[in-house]
Amino acid sequence: MYAFGVALSLSFFAFLWNLKKLAKRFWYSFSFFSHNIIWFFISVFIFSRAFYVIGRWSDMKFIKDPFQFFIMSEYNFSLFWAIFWFSLVLAILTRLERWSINRYIDGVVLSFLFVLVIGYIGAFFGGQVYGRETAFGIEIIYKNPFTPVPYQVPVFPLPIVYMLVSFLIFCSMYILSLFVHIRGYIGYCGLLLFSAMILILEFFSGKHDILSIYSVFNLPQIYALILALWSGYQLFHIFKQDTKNTENHIES
Repeated sequence: MYAFGVALSLSFFAFLWNLKKLAKRFWYSFSFFSHNIIWFFISVFIFSRAFYVIGRWSDMKFIKDPFQFFIMSEYNFSLFWAIFWFSLVLAILTRLERWSINRYIDGVVLSFLFVLVIGYIGAFFGGQVYGRETAFGIEIIYKNPFTPVPYQVPVFPLPIVYMLVSFLIFCSMYILSLFVHIRGYIGYCGLLLFSAMILILEFFSGKHDILSIYSVFNLPQIYALILALWSGYQLFHIFKQDTKNTENHIES
């Protein structure tokens, strides 16, 4: 029942641990995150929850108690709006320090991909992510009477597939970071692969939002497309920059 809440807590500390571990490899200061952690936490928590409620407005428009918004029993939140607000705070803070966001993006994305694995494990046991009815022979059935999954037939094991693909993307980007030392390259490539994963696998999602009711797409796919376009745009600018510019290279 509380599997996803536990997974979120573990993800929070695992994310910080990875940021600290990767600081030396990507040549950034971990204190940048530790000193501003309250701003990252508040923005991600409040706005990811707010936009989840908006996306599921047909189901959650009857919220009357403010505690139902902040202290939610189902622990659901919008992953992409969490990404957006974390990135917005990161961009503001780096601008104040007169650094480029590329200085931190590699470590942030690798840490994010790592904790995705933990998050999807929690989402599998908690029922926050689940697939639709399919006939591939790998389906699973939710028999727990307290599960939020509405299907009583075997469904596509979406959170397990997400977990495996996230792990493969993380491993690929981590290995690539051993050989590529262009600042920002690992981060934006990781975001492109993450976006592609969402764009493809969300077609197997059993959840509905205000967009999927009227079309074959859902909100996460639209957000993933926007993230992919932004990441591709940033990669294009990295390729245009002088390869000898020390600002865009990681010391070896």
